[in-house]
Amino acid sequence: MTIERIARVAGILFILFVSVFALDVFGEGYSAGELAVALFKHLLPSAFPLLAALIVAWRWPLWGSAAYFCVAVFFTVFFATYRVPTSFLLISVPALVLSLLFYLAAQKTRRQPAV
Repeated sequence: MTIERIARVAGILFILFVSVFALDVFGEGYSAGELAVALFKHLLPSAFPLLAALIVAWRWPLWGSAAYFCVAVFFTVFFATYRVPTSFLLISVPALVLSLLFYLAAQKTRRQPAV
């Protein structure tokens, strides 16, 4: 498996992991419309930025690396993950690792000769 594929799969898995935290809205007794709005609100600050970063990284790994770095900074500041080491390790560090993986994928793509 290439570094680019590893980064893509890791990005998908990280989006799924973060999205799990939005599932707490199902136990609140909302109607269908309220449930949709609540789920959207829970996914807006977490899963959507990750999805946007993955879409960018899929086509342009170097820009995706920058996007994941920005997401890591956003998560660290917005969710204050720097206050709790476990939160930092589970939320911010994976985004930084994805940034590094996509950076390495971009470097590998640059070094390969055009066929």
